[in-house]
Amino acid sequence: MLQVFSMPCGFLEFNSKLFFPNLEKGELFTIPVPSYLLTHPKGNVVFDTGVHCQAIDDPVGRLGEIAKLFVSRTKPGEEIMTQLKNFKLTPNDISYVINSHFHFDHCGGNEFFPSSTILVQKNEMGAARDPELRKKVGFDPKDFDHKLNYREVDGEYDIFGDGALVLFPTHGHTPGHQSLRVRVGKETVVLTGDACYTKINMDQDLLPSVFSDKDEMYRSLGKLRDLRDKQGATIIYGHDPQQWKEIPHAPEPLA
Repeated sequence: MLQVFSMPCGFLEFNSKLFFPNLEKGELFTIPVPSYLLTHPKGNVVFDTGVHCQAIDDPVGRLGEIAKLFVSRTKPGEEIMTQLKNFKLTPNDISYVINSHFHFDHCGGNEFFPSSTILVQKNEMGAARDPELRKKVGFDPKDFDHKLNYREVDGEYDIFGDGALVLFPTHGHTPGHQSLRVRVGKETVVLTGDACYTKINMDQDLLPSVFSDKDEMYRSLGKLRDLRDKQGATIIYGHDPQQWKEIPHAPEPLA
């Protein structure tokens, strides 16, 4: 039976104007950095791998200058390896890892999955391979540049061929950002990644300060809003502190 579990893989504190640039004055704001375990009959899938565990004890050593902008509030145990242990799983039990994109808080734990197939959009991998573009969009090679089994997908991709887990492009935040559509019984759940940080961003059609292509990100935000408002999907926003307080977390299933 397909189930979805929400797992904490870090917490970050920073100025809220980064998410909500329309604010006159920002304030310190702490967000969750989630990962998701999806238990499909044909294999286990992890959506995003969070912040690397090194950032707990040595954030500057791991993250560099960005650690001054994003202050780690992550505690021991709030990282992908420990979260999987709570399910009596190891990385060898994970068939697929999905990277919504290659920012540090979404692929920091990639190196721990050498036997998994890691699914990433072709445009995202292209940006990661271009030194100039990689720097422009804020990718750090130590998060993803390991001997791993990457599979580039181009557009929509049905992971198991049964419509249960379908990747779809939501470019704009980064050149090859992707989100995941999950069908659980008659319900559809969408894991947005950073295509939409919070419900406020969606409701106000408000882009954050971080994007690679403004028009693309507006289109992606609109696509996600239509899934919610026109098709009745449950949207799980990328880093919404309020929603995080309201939804169930592992070991209780989200869906």
